[in-house]
Amino acid sequence: MTPPDSLRVAAVQFEHRDGDKAYNLGRIRDLTRQAVTAGAQVVSFHECSISAYSFVQPFSKEQLLELAEPVPDGNSIRELIDIARESNVPVLAGLFERDAGEVYNTYVCVTADGMQAKFRKLHAFVNPHLSSGSEYVVFDLLGWKCGILICYDNNLPENVRMATLHGAELIFMPHVTGCLPSVMPGRGLVDPKLWKNRITDPVPLRQELNGPKGRQWLMRWLPARAYENGVYAVFTNPIGMDYGQVRNGQSMVLDPFGEVIAECHALDDDICIGVCTREKLEVASGRRYIRARRPELYDRLLEPPTEPPVTRPGWNLESDTTGEPGA
Repeated sequence: MTPPDSLRVAAVQFEHRDGDKAYNLGRIRDLTRQAVTAGAQVVSFHECSISAYSFVQPFSKEQLLELAEPVPDGNSIRELIDIARESNVPVLAGLFERDAGEVYNTYVCVTADGMQAKFRKLHAFVNPHLSSGSEYVVFDLLGWKCGILICYDNNLPENVRMATLHGAELIFMPHVTGCLPSVMPGRGLVDPKLWKNRITDPVPLRQELNGPKGRQWLMRWLPARAYENGVYAVFTNPIGMDYGQVRNGQSMVLDPFGEVIAECHALDDDICIGVCTREKLEVASGRRYIRARRPELYDRLLEPPTEPPVTRPGWNLESDTTGEPGA
C-alpha cells in the first residue's frame, strides 16, 4: 500500500538508437504506458533520450543545428506532450535544443497541459559546439519541489547543493554514462561481444556492469549527493550500445539517506519505481547539515578558478570539450 503524501517515480532505461527520434519516442511512449500500468505517477528517461547523445561527438555546428529542435515548439516536444496526455502522467526526457543559433543539451518535464520545466545542462560536454546553461531550475510537480541536473552537473557537489538550496526535494539526474575509458583503477570499456551474447551468456556482462566500470563507480558518489543534501535522487541511464560502446543502465531511485530504493536490473529495457515520502525528507541528516552551514566561512567558493573553467573527462587531458560522455 502506498503511504499518503507520497510520489511514485519511475526511472526508466532503454537502448536508444543514434539520431532516430521516431524510434526513441516510440520506446518512450511504450515504456511510459508500462510504467503507468505498474503504478508510476511520474516517468523519467535519460539524457538526450529523444535523439541519443554520444554520436554527436564529431558533429559540426551545422550538423548539431540540424539535429536540434526549438523547445517547446519542436515536433519532438509536441509528441512528448501527446505521450504525457495519453498516459495522463508527467514525462521527463532530453534532446538537443536550438535557440538563437546556439545548441543546448536540454531536459524537459511535460504534462498533458504542456511543458512544465526546461533545464539546460550547466557543463556542456561531448562536443565543443554545445553551449552551457546558466541557471538552476526548480519547479512544482504533483505537490513536490523538483530540480534537474544533467550528467556531469551532478559530479560537482556545488550544483546539487544549489538545487537543494533553491528548494528541491527531489532531483532528476538524467545521464549517459558508465563503462567509459578512465584512469581510475578497474574502469574502462566493456567488450560489445558481451552485450551481443547477453541472452545466452549473461554472467560475464553482469560482472562487468556491476563492477568498477559500472555500478561500483556510481556507488562512489551518487548516494552521497542524495545523502549530503537530504533529497531524493532519480538517476536514469541508457542500457546497451551507445555509439559503439556499452552503457550499464542501472537506472535507480535513491532516498534522502542515500539508500537505493528501486533499481533496474534487466540486461534490457527496464523500469523501476521508487516510492518517495515526505517522512524521510523531514528526518534526513542532509537537511540538518544544510541548517548547520556557516556561509561566512565559504568565501573561497565564490572566487573564480585560477585557470579557465573546463569540462572534460579525466582521461582526455588534451582537450577541454571533447571526448566520451561521463565523468
